[in-house]
Amino acid sequence: MRAARLIRLVLLLQDRRAMTAAELAAELEVSERTVARDVQALSEAGIPVYADRGRAGGYRLVGGYRTRLTGLGRSEAEALFLSGVPGALRDMGLADAASAAQLKVSAALLPELRSAPDTAAQRFHLDAPGWWQPPETPELLPAVAEAVWDDLRILVTYRRGDGAEVERSLDPYGLVLKAGTWYLAARPAGADRPRVYRVSRFRSVTAPGERFTRDESFDLPAFWTDQAAAFARSILRAQIHLRLSPAGVRALRHVTDREAAAEALAAASPPDADGWVTTTLAVESEEVAYTQLLALGPEAVVHEPTSLREALAAAAERMSANYRS
Repeated sequence: MRAARLIRLVLLLQDRRAMTAAELAAELEVSERTVARDVQALSEAGIPVYADRGRAGGYRLVGGYRTRLTGLGRSEAEALFLSGVPGALRDMGLADAASAAQLKVSAALLPELRSAPDTAAQRFHLDAPGWWQPPETPELLPAVAEAVWDDLRILVTYRRGDGAEVERSLDPYGLVLKAGTWYLAARPAGADRPRVYRVSRFRSVTAPGERFTRDESFDLPAFWTDQAAAFARSILRAQIHLRLSPAGVRALRHVTDREAAAEALAAASPPDADGWVTTTLAVESEEVAYTQLLALGPEAVVHEPTSLREALAAAAERMSANYRS
């Protein structure tokens, strides 16, 4: 514990050139007396820490003592500090490790590159959760993240979509944060490839200490891209036949699945004299399509299925009656 604090003290002085005892105490979360003892220990170990006495005094490293990463250019240094996602690191229990790593890199940069962290942080920020929904931080996420990092097999109790709870032995390959929701790519015992599990559905996670052999050919970004595309295709189980006005054509991608909208418009008939087109749209269900197409109002007319056409017509009549009254 103390060794880590001593290293952090040196890195702070490398990064900021000079700091008071109070500033160091606040950064290290210790007393000023502890800072003085740590500085003395560093001096005895040969680290050239110099103490300036007086009201404006403090601590600094003598003679430009530092380790430098001379191979980094400014754009590379700025890009390096974009690689962390603070909220995600905090959720996984890695915030302290990430902070220490960034401090080490920052302290080792050449003086002219010192502003790279601030330059990146003030220009780019990732807010992963979607609008109108609170971020989801599963209680067991840190345990899962630790197993992913150390290639540890885990035994889990998982609640499926139908509500049933099952026990699984999983080889956890990687975590994905999608629109504020955490997913785990893991290979179940006996399976030939990983599957996707929603972390919030884990009811228990234990790691007996057994390591698994990771398939080095596994590519998490590529796997997730394929899984996301397959999921989007799998839920579009129904089709509707409809006409769209020019305004409806422009708005379709905003009210339904974008890929499905693009495919429907690509296959649409040529516009008639008024600009209307006829096409077939893949949807999740009639119930979902009913909600989506209500947003288009008079810019869409459903021909089939008849049940959806009648439901939308009844909604239009009720809306008209509401406004007349």
